[in-house]
Amino acid sequence: MDTWPEPVERVAAVLRAAAVDARVEEFADETPTAGAAARAAGCKRGEIVKSLVFVCDQRPVLALVPGDKRVDAARLSAAAGAGYARVAKPEEVRSATGFEPGGVAPFPAPNVVRVLMDRSLLRHELVWIGAGSDRHMAALAPHDLARLANAEIGDLT
Repeated sequence: MDTWPEPVERVAAVLRAAAVDARVEEFADETPTAGAAARAAGCKRGEIVKSLVFVCDQRPVLALVPGDKRVDAARLSAAAGAGYARVAKPEEVRSATGFEPGGVAPFPAPNVVRVLMDRSLLRHELVWIGAGSDRHMAALAPHDLARLANAEIGDLT
């Protein structure tokens, strides 16, 4: 069996430990954008989960939103109980999640204080998440994603 790169193995280990019905796939082309990810996975952009790190009142918050939508910073800061929300800088993303920007997975995210997930993701049977690199994604049920990420459901877009 091939071994995954270390960041991808961290994601796969969480999936294995939780005994979740999910599959991790490696793609020939990079998948740094929702459009590229959807083309690679053969799905709609709304079935791609963007894992975006924001800084809310100086604390890292992970927002899980569909690939066809944009985060509303006001809704995000309200959901996080924060006075403001701004997009994290690349070094803040690495520090909060342990992943490189473009390959951020929703879990494990050791230094993220909260994970917020947009409610619209729950309407899909399967969603695709970044799995630790810009060439790896995993498909799983959105309810499993919410549980594994310890995500609070809300309206973020």
